[in-house]
Amino acid sequence: MQTDLDAYFEHLRSERQISPHTLDGYRRDLIKVSNFCQKHGLAHWADLKGSHVRQLIAEQHRQGQSSRSLARLLSSLRGLYRYLNKEGRCAHDPAAGISAPKGEQRLPRLLDTDRAMQLLDGGVEDDFIGHRDQAMLELFYSSGLRLAELVGLNLDQLDLPAGLVQVQGKGNNARVLPVGRKAREALEAWLPLRALSNPPDGAMFVSQQGRRLGARAVQLRVRQAGVRELGQHLHPHMLRHSFASHMLESSQDLRSVQELLGHADIGTTQIYTHLDFQHLAKVYDQAHPRAKRKQGSEP
Repeated sequence: MQTDLDAYFEHLRSERQISPHTLDGYRRDLIKVSNFCQKHGLAHWADLKGSHVRQLIAEQHRQGQSSRSLARLLSSLRGLYRYLNKEGRCAHDPAAGISAPKGEQRLPRLLDTDRAMQLLDGGVEDDFIGHRDQAMLELFYSSGLRLAELVGLNLDQLDLPAGLVQVQGKGNNARVLPVGRKAREALEAWLPLRALSNPPDGAMFVSQQGRRLGARAVQLRVRQAGVRELGQHLHPHMLRHSFASHMLESSQDLRSVQELLGHADIGTTQIYTHLDFQHLAKVYDQAHPRAKRKQGSEP
């Protein structure tokens, strides 16, 4: 079974070219399945049946795994069996028709517009790191990039005069995104300083030694900016969520926001309609004369 797993992971890495972060997620999920098989004496992937998968999901649920984590595990398992079927190693999918237990939908955390402006309009240190970090923050919020997309960005993917950037998204799918005025200004201030570090490759965001910044380094710089400017924890995906919510709130164009985010399924983008509705409901409660509660009234 391990030989099949190793071959599948290599297929994901070299042929599907998924990100290291996504590959680690698949690996964690499928190792859980492999351990379950060993525990129950299943020696081959062909031996795993739907009843076994239901038992595994039930065990993981009792151990506190969230509905979202279990849905991802099932998705990872289906992906493995698609590969095994294609390779002639199996002729079934034991996860077919099985759903994760429904859980409460967790809405993504984000910054409201005022907090986003507070973050981006804070003082910028007039040095290499200050201008680099400002350019990263502006680009995250301007174009809704994923962390892996920003880390993998190269100079030749940016067209500053046109205000466009091409990124490689999930599944190695490319999309072209607009770059806003403030982000272009931040990039124009950063690029001459970047050149001084003499980068050996075309990486957009580099250290003072010219090396491409990794995901952890970017996460750290974003976290530090959040503490410095907002007094709160901040991560790159929160800026992506903020971008999506603010775009949808202003445009009411769900399909366009889907394309900007690079979501394959519009259902993924619809989470932001819930966020937008929460905002509208709050405004309604505060503004409508028949919605206002009397001071001290019972809920």
